[in-house]
Amino acid sequence: GGGCRTYYTGNRSNLGVLVVPQQQVFVMERFGKYAETLGAGLYFRVPVMYQIAYVHSLKERALHVESQQAITADNVSITIDGVVYLKITDPFKASYGVADPEYAMTQLAQTTMRSELGKMKLDNTLQERDALNANIVASINKAADDWGIQCLRYEIKDITLSAAMKESMAQESMAERTRRAEITRSEGKRQAAINVAEGKKRAIVLESEAAQMDQINRAKGEAQAIRAVAEASAWSIELLGEAVHTPGGQEAAALRVAEQYVASFGN
Repeated sequence: GGGCRTYYTGNRSNLGVLVVPQQQVFVMERFGKYAETLGAGLYFRVPVMYQIAYVHSLKERALHVESQQAITADNVSITIDGVVYLKITDPFKASYGVADPEYAMTQLAQTTMRSELGKMKLDNTLQERDALNANIVASINKAADDWGIQCLRYEIKDITLSAAMKESMAQESMAERTRRAEITRSEGKRQAAINVAEGKKRAIVLESEAAQMDQINRAKGEAQAIRAVAEASAWSIELLGEAVHTPGGQEAAALRVAEQYVASFGN
């Protein structure tokens, strides 16, 4: 009929026999009032009494979200665009809850994206796109529930910075690389100094241990020499005592003493 309003598909008229294609629904009105929603199949409806008010596709749709300016939490101006993927889940709400579902979703995606970007700093925006996309999807679905539309995914396409901000970020990146290089060099010097000190310390310890071991060895040698002399003296005294008690031993001892006396007297 002439009053047929459609979204996502071409116009269709009620000629009495209705064929609803797969993945489409017809929202029917009877004398201008909602009557029923027809899914895929063959139907017979009186042409004058029933009109096709809306035709909706149940397939997933991808809509481009135009580029827009946004301000991050650290007051950086960026230009950002994206793609929103949506699907009609309730044809009745999509027909009577919003005038233009596509326009409404793109506008909602833009405002939600600006709102979410305002909660994040620039570095987080660049590094945490997945979290940002998930937050935008959750926020869109809260508002789009009354429209019978579900946002399945949201993907940020491009994030553009001003020339001044790009130059500032390049300088900051260069300064950060320089700082890391200085830290690396200072750490190398510190480690080298530590290694030299550890080497000197180890050398002193080894020298001290060597001197101590030399003293110990000398002391042990002297002790062993004294012990050997003492053992020899004791052994000689023992032999002398045994010799004295043998027959003729005393005479031999007296003779030996006399010989030593003569030698000493001669000296």
